[in-house]
Amino acid sequence: MTVLVECKHQDKYTLIQMDDGKANALGFEMLAQLESALDQAEEAGKVVILCGRPGKFSAGFDLSVMGSGGDDVLALLRSGANLSRRLLAFPAPVILAVSGHAIAMGGLLTLSADYRIGIHGTYKIGLNEVAIGMTLPYFGIELARERLAATHLASAVTLAKLYDSVAAVEAGFLDEVVSEEDLMAQAIATAEAFAALDKAAFKNTKARTREALLDRLAKAIEKELG
Repeated sequence: MTVLVECKHQDKYTLIQMDDGKANALGFEMLAQLESALDQAEEAGKVVILCGRPGKFSAGFDLSVMGSGGDDVLALLRSGANLSRRLLAFPAPVILAVSGHAIAMGGLLTLSADYRIGIHGTYKIGLNEVAIGMTLPYFGIELARERLAATHLASAVTLAKLYDSVAAVEAGFLDEVVSEEDLMAQAIATAEAFAALDKAAFKNTKARTREALLDRLAKAIEKELG
């Protein structure tokens, strides 16, 4: 098995890194390895930092699967939706170190985490499904409605606008932007700050905050993906 996801436990956080040597496409194996890494992180009970490879956080779902049609498409969408749902419900804080482009499902992952740090540069973040002839799944629409600024919802979802990192903060895909060389240092500093939060209080408050969204996501997944 090719290792696509590495999980490294540190004193106050668990680092999960995606790296397929390419665009970090979210295929079945990548998603399975992400779930396995989250299992380990949940057992460790620490803050999670999820990052990509230099220049690419994730270009979204594996297009070789998405273009094939049939049950595999639904299965892949369901796996991606379940990953988003897991991040939203994860008992510890989840930080995304968005190390480059975050497109389509990569963009939806930014809408599934607790805190998102991007980097300055020519990188693009957003939901380009409509531009490439795909209808955004219902679970993605629910995420966008919940996490994106209302003034950007139509542009980001229906018009497939892609954002640079600074504009992505205004739109709601990111919380802050730093230089590329400072990304991991800032993610680690943020993780260490979040590690000081009371674990039980965080878990319970996050669950209450996300309860309505998680209910809507469950209905959206059932409606479209079974």
